[in-house]
Amino acid sequence: MRAVLVLLMMLATPSIGEEIVASMNQSQVSITADFQGSEIFIFGAVRRDEPLPDDASPLQVIIMVTGPVRTVIVRKKERRWGIWVNTESVQVDAAPSHYTIAATGPLDEILSATDQLRYNIGLDRLVRTVGEVNDTNDVPAFNEAVVRLRQRAGLYSEQDGLVDLQQETLFSTAIALPADLVEGDYTVRILLARDRTAIGVVDSVIAVRKAGLERWIYTMAHEQPLLYGILALLVALFAGWSASEIFRLFRR
Repeated sequence: MRAVLVLLMMLATPSIGEEIVASMNQSQVSITADFQGSEIFIFGAVRRDEPLPDDASPLQVIIMVTGPVRTVIVRKKERRWGIWVNTESVQVDAAPSHYTIAATGPLDEILSATDQLRYNIGLDRLVRTVGEVNDTNDVPAFNEAVVRLRQRAGLYSEQDGLVDLQQETLFSTAIALPADLVEGDYTVRILLARDRTAIGVVDSVIAVRKAGLERWIYTMAHEQPLLYGILALLVALFAGWSASEIFRLFRR
């Protein structure tokens, strides 16, 4: 009987369907010789089946940009016998090359810890290590070191209040991409939340590719290594000869 009453209450108060309609000012970033970074403008709206009730809780928007995941070797240095030496190392199995999270408010206030874990949101969930490689069993410290160093380099950031939300419908934000981007596909995830619960999510991709001379050199180095080595040797010989000729002219 109790289950029947709960079912009737759910049917009497149906949830309002909310769908994300989003876009970006560019879906591809080209890395060229003079590339100094880029800025991605992400904007969109929330489409609803019917108007919101007056007692609806505030809508929250979370936007994440995640770069390609790579394996990283983290080493710990200690000063011994007057010099700095590597004493311990851990292989971090999954570390995004770039991660920016922007939201309408503080992450812990607008999304529950359960949903943060479910959608892998937050700087503390970025880096993963499968198995412990060192004898000190201090792998979390190495994971934290990766996050701390990449935050310092501007590769990881968490920015509260960076998403602008208008009238519970229109949202926008600008995500800065640094100059030292890693080539690959960058995932853009937009998530809606109410009452600290995720109610909708949509993903898209930004393709980051080398272009121009950088692409030509990169392709040659990987596909024609012998030719790449010969050209590198010729360039080095030409540079050395040019330098010697310049100094010879100055000595006259």
